[in-house]
Amino acid sequence: MNQKMQWLRNKLLSLDLQGMIVSNPINIRYLTNIQAEGVLLVTRKENIFITDGRYIEDVHNTLTLFDEIVVYDSRGLTLDDYENFFMFCENVGFEENYVTYAKYKEYMHKYKINNLVETEKMIEKQRLVKDQEEIENIQKACKITDDCYTYILNYIKPGMTEKQIAREIDYYYYKHSEGIAFDTIVASGENSSKPHAVPTERKIQKVDIVTIDMGCKINGYCSDMTRTFFVGEVPAYVKPIYELVLKNQEQVLRDMRENSNTKQVSKMVDNDFRLHNYDLIHALGHGVGLEIHEAPVLGVNSESILKENMIVTDEPGIYITGQFGVRIEDTVLITKGGCEALTKSPKKYVIIK
Repeated sequence: MNQKMQWLRNKLLSLDLQGMIVSNPINIRYLTNIQAEGVLLVTRKENIFITDGRYIEDVHNTLTLFDEIVVYDSRGLTLDDYENFFMFCENVGFEENYVTYAKYKEYMHKYKINNLVETEKMIEKQRLVKDQEEIENIQKACKITDDCYTYILNYIKPGMTEKQIAREIDYYYYKHSEGIAFDTIVASGENSSKPHAVPTERKIQKVDIVTIDMGCKINGYCSDMTRTFFVGEVPAYVKPIYELVLKNQEQVLRDMRENSNTKQVSKMVDNDFRLHNYDLIHALGHGVGLEIHEAPVLGVNSESILKENMIVTDEPGIYITGQFGVRIEDTVLITKGGCEALTKSPKKYVIIK
């Protein structure tokens, strides 16, 4: 049996759970590498994946004998089959943060379960710390992101629109990876004051500020990087804010390590921003993995302890409404003695002509 499924079985045993219904597709992929629609059942005797005929061949091609997962076509199952899966199971876990109340009632009726038990995001918590294969996938995604940034700096010219640049980034990712990890942000001039700006028809000016937030996927695992750069020259009024953001972004890289408190690290940035009459209006960072936004959240209102081999972002930003914004972000691997920025593109006043 693969290690992740064995971990789950051991965890259920320790919680006095005789089975579990895993329905979140991200968690199913994490445990089994299956990407097809369906539900994963961990029962007393075996591991079962129920899907339909559209995906049977793909699932069989994904799994090996080592996975020890039995695949069923839902069209061939009877009501008795569903009722027998959890026979003699007193307590069965489910993902209460993913399952709707309607689906909860369906599970109770279909599987005839005595007691469905909340599992408190235990799979998501296990996903916090990455194994070597996961780390390597994210490292590859980050390398492609750095390469894309180098490419796009040579591509951008005054007169191009934000949408045009975003499309080029997306096309690059689809040529070199599984595609984008999230909707690419290209925000120029006054649009850069919006943290989650959507690319528009605004044209890049001969003197301009541009923020790009982008990432791709390798084997499902994401990268995430933001850079703010300049066209023509760096306006004098932007320099103090850019320096403040960069100073704090680099300080966070020095502060993050195993056992660092995310609230304390975030508070240091927030305090420094406030001393200069600015606010840290969004989280300092977030976990990255099979999802672009995973636990932990790095912010002044949430507290987590970093562990070795967690992967998080470091992304302070300052935004002047209607004028401009500056955000600098790296994807970061936590180590025992510090951390490593997996995105390595330059951050010090990049200017294109």
